[in-house]
Amino acid sequence: MHVLIVETDTALADVWKRHLERQDTIVSVAGCQSEAIGTLQHEPVGVIVLSLDLERGSAFAVADFASYRRPDARVIFVTRSGFFSDGSIFSLIPNTAAFIPARTPPDDLAAIVEHHGRAIA
Repeated sequence: MHVLIVETDTALADVWKRHLERQDTIVSVAGCQSEAIGTLQHEPVGVIVLSLDLERGSAFAVADFASYRRPDARVIFVTRSGFFSDGSIFSLIPNTAAFIPARTPPDDLAAIVEHHGRAIA
């Protein structure tokens, strides 16, 4: 399984990456919308861990591009805020698989990624 992490905080992205790689997962990291789209154009990504709090670009643009370029990819949105806590993101972005807080323990995030990755394998 190939996972794309899209997160501005490089230290956090690195922690997530290390936990995912322990599961023999191929992991790419992008820090902004343009890097994420570049990866989606060239890599067979199955799961996207996507921060809603990107500093450069739009998480919605990344998810929208993924639904076009990688329609089977599952998007796991991560956020530091309570915005979309009502679940409305599931109706806005059709490829949303999960919506979790950024403070989710890395082992739990890895389990969520594995679960959704198995669904597409």
